[in-house]
Amino acid sequence: MDIAQVAKHSGVPASTLRFYEEKGLIRSVGRQGIRRVFTADVLEQLALIALGRAAGFSLDEIASMLGSKGKPNIDKELLLQKATELDNTINNLIAMRDGLRHAAVCSAPSHMQCPKFRRLLGLAALGTIRRKTKAKPSKKCFKNKVS
Repeated sequence: MDIAQVAKHSGVPASTLRFYEEKGLIRSVGRQGIRRVFTADVLEQLALIALGRAAGFSLDEIASMLGSKGKPNIDKELLLQKATELDNTINNLIAMRDGLRHAAVCSAPSHMQCPKFRRLLGLAALGTIRRKTKAKPSKKCFKNKVS
């Protein structure tokens, strides 16, 4: 398949395919005129890349899991570490959601007088809850989890 066909079938733009090839995530097998040509296996590799990105893996981590010749060589320990990171993120998001829901219906005269909202502010100030982070949340997060 040429690069245009791969882009069409995978939904991945040609520029991204070229970038992935430059990073060693996929390999073309030659050229047809000026267009790169790939084997049909590239679609499965792109699906693995998409899954890895959705799970929060870096491109370097994904490259190491794709192994040589595009055959998956998945490090189970790395999967467990990522699963733990996702658990931490989920717990932080649940705490955030619950705190926001409480603040929306709290009977305190102002949000700043609501103990649960103040606790949520404290977690944010400590950096325990953030939008996207590679850092692992502190254990304090779970001790002070907003409920």
